Amino acid sequence: MTARVTNPLITIVSALLLLFGSAVSAGPLTDLDGKSAKISDYTGNGKWLVVMFWASDCHICNKEAHQYVDLQTRNKDGNISVLGITTDGLTNKAAAQNFIDEHKLNFPNLIGSIEDVAGMYYDLTGNQWIGTPTFFIYNTEGKLTVADAGAIPAQIIENFIAENS
Repeated sequence: MTARVTNPLITIVSALLLLFGSAVSAGPLTDLDGKSAKISDYTGNGKWLVVMFWASDCHICNKEAHQYVDLQTRNKDGNISVLGITTDGLTNKAAAQNFIDEHKLNFPNLIGSIEDVAGMYYDLTGNQWIGTPTFFIYNTEGKLTVADAGAIPAQIIENFIAENS
């Protein structure tokens, strides 16, 4: 998949990470109420976990958010759950909340700064952060099986999970 960077801040941070390496370690994520959280809080529960990294000003994220609402709805009692992680950071919490409300996101969402998300991405994958949207897929045991930057239609994710279940 081709990564599409729509936020100039992401471009600058990514360039600095490429230039200097990832000196940024995985920082804390929180839910939108400020409670500390991490991806592992949502993995290993017998369901596949699709993690959608998004930003409120990401055109592609805005265009495709409904697919992941539908994915969550279709699998409410199935073997897939969705977790959103916004790179808006607490300074843009209002914009993140507006995105959640506008798209009626029906899955949990965490928030972190772009620096924290980039550090976490590097720690988990050994690769540099490219931008949003980005997806992780964790298997039912909580193992990260896919890390992909760029738009991925929800149907492709469902097909992948069906083929690997």
